[in-house]
Amino acid sequence: MPLRFQVTGRDPGTRARRGALVTRRGRVETPAFMPVGTRATVTGLTPGDLRGLGAEILLGNTYHLLLRPGPEAVRHFGGLHRFMDWDRPILTDSGGFQIFSLPADRTITEEGARFKSYVDSRYHELTPESSLAMQAALGSDVMMVLDVCVPSTAPAAEVRAALERTHRWALRSLAARRDPEQALFAIVQGGLSLDWRAESARFLTQHPFDGFAIGGLAVGDTRSERFEVVDAAAGLLPEERPRYLMGVGTPPDILEAVAHGVDMFDCVIPTSLAWQGTAFTRTGRVRLTRGEHRLSDQPLDPACRCLTCSRHSRGYLHHLVKCREPLGPRLLSLHNLAHYLDLMAGIRAAIEEGRYAAFQRETLAALDRHEHDASGRPPGRRPAPQAGPAEAGGERFAVVTTASGAPSVVDREYGEVMHPVVGAAAEAERLYVAQSRLRERLAAGGEPLTLFDVGLGAAGNALAAIRAARAAPPGSARLCIVSFERELGALGLACSEEGARRLGLAEVDGEAARALLAHGRHEEERVVWRLAQGDALEQIAAAPERADLVFWDPFSPKANPELWTLRAFALLRERCRPGAELFTYSTATAVRAALVLAGFTVGVGDASGPKQETTAAALAPAAPARPLGARWVARLERSSAPLPPDAPPGALDRLRALLSAVA
Repeated sequence: MPLRFQVTGRDPGTRARRGALVTRRGRVETPAFMPVGTRATVTGLTPGDLRGLGAEILLGNTYHLLLRPGPEAVRHFGGLHRFMDWDRPILTDSGGFQIFSLPADRTITEEGARFKSYVDSRYHELTPESSLAMQAALGSDVMMVLDVCVPSTAPAAEVRAALERTHRWALRSLAARRDPEQALFAIVQGGLSLDWRAESARFLTQHPFDGFAIGGLAVGDTRSERFEVVDAAAGLLPEERPRYLMGVGTPPDILEAVAHGVDMFDCVIPTSLAWQGTAFTRTGRVRLTRGEHRLSDQPLDPACRCLTCSRHSRGYLHHLVKCREPLGPRLLSLHNLAHYLDLMAGIRAAIEEGRYAAFQRETLAALDRHEHDASGRPPGRRPAPQAGPAEAGGERFAVVTTASGAPSVVDREYGEVMHPVVGAAAEAERLYVAQSRLRERLAAGGEPLTLFDVGLGAAGNALAAIRAARAAPPGSARLCIVSFERELGALGLACSEEGARRLGLAEVDGEAARALLAHGRHEEERVVWRLAQGDALEQIAAAPERADLVFWDPFSPKANPELWTLRAFALLRERCRPGAELFTYSTATAVRAALVLAGFTVGVGDASGPKQETTAAALAPAAPARPLGARWVARLERSSAPLPPDAPPGALDRLRALLSAVA
């Protein structure tokens, strides 16, 4: 039976619609959320768990299943449904996004994509035809065409070329389909250009696809940009066909997209954040890693129907997460998917009752700012890693894919991603190396330049600085790097064979990192790299070197509060040479205030990815190009948390005096 889609109700105040997707394996009520079963499993959960939660459709990943177990094994077991014991519908993606996320290991031509397997390092070819053949072997109920996925913020020429190739590949995918009972969805691309999105929708809807997806979003765009595109694209798609927004899946995003007429959603966020100790509730996210939950006997969400909330306290879940017991993320995954599926049920009921606009408004109002920010600030400052817990890494650290599709490292204990916006290599280059003019400083020659790398992590910043030193012209100054770090697990992961491959680490960089890890020191012709392991402030105080340049990149004030205080920056100032400069990703008012009070001249730093600004600071005679001044003082006075926790009495008056004279 070919796929059928029925619209059974509409909301009078929005474009939200209620319907059903009918496949040969059952009916899916829409709007629907599809739990992501990347490798023939929703991580940590059984098919029985998912049926018990009421999941009606799952998403499988063609790219990962192609590499392991492979089409031969899937055919042997009679298809993906029988292989994983799931008797309800499955949608399989085409592998396009995963190919996009491997910039160092793939080549894309008109024929298709050639990429290196993370399983055995062999090269594979994925074409529109082979993607369809793999999805046919999987036996999915809904297949996706192979598309060319680029960041929504990519250069116009790149977006245009990807759009045109996506259209050609879509027609090849359509021609390659053999079983009409396997539905085939096309994917609307076009970046942030409304004209190109409209062109893509018009082109694809001329052809007999069973449904249409909107792709290429949540990879660098802001929320307002994203939904401007969704609104325009969804309005041009046929009323009688299902509409699927790919990979966009926070509760606020779902609520907004439903209002624009979207029917289907998927995202790894519910399970990936569960493995980081984060739960979704009706009043926002709950971080179970925080000590405030240790003695709590309250459930995660008193209104939730799931087994986790009915049987276990926040205190018990906190204990499991802190001990890294596998039961913790399993219970949180059960809860998070129950929360998502209940949200979808509430959405459907509100549409049926003709009150979806009010439901959307009330639900968003109950969520905290961690999930929903009415100011429309760019998302991605702490994006959900687009990978499951089985990625490279030990219990605490793992290689994940950021919202922009770049590889990075997550620390599961704190739930924070290193270089979360655009990935380690890109952010290290833009925010630290380029902004600090490191190349120019080295090329000027003279005495060795000392860099304090505070927050070594997986060595993204230090290695970017080393690469700059290696490329410096003859006669350049030598670079001395002192990296401060307490926990070396992330560096160990980056040095491992799998971690280095996933992160795209060059062999020469891997050798340098392994030497630092093994001996605490690495030396090259133009570089000396020293590790200062232990408490960062103690190590800074004891360091024999004085800094000319500081890359201040530890985890956030929530994870490392002592490193963002007046005391920390005052101590750092004592260990800096005159004219030293500091660069950091944080733009928090209290952090900038701490720097000013410690004696730095503080200014607005360059943008990095969707970050609109960062922070630059300097000691006289150096000064940031865009120093804070009277306007920032006005913002400071409006802030609810304007000062560092250890600010002395009269600090606000002192800040006014220091900054009010600056234009």
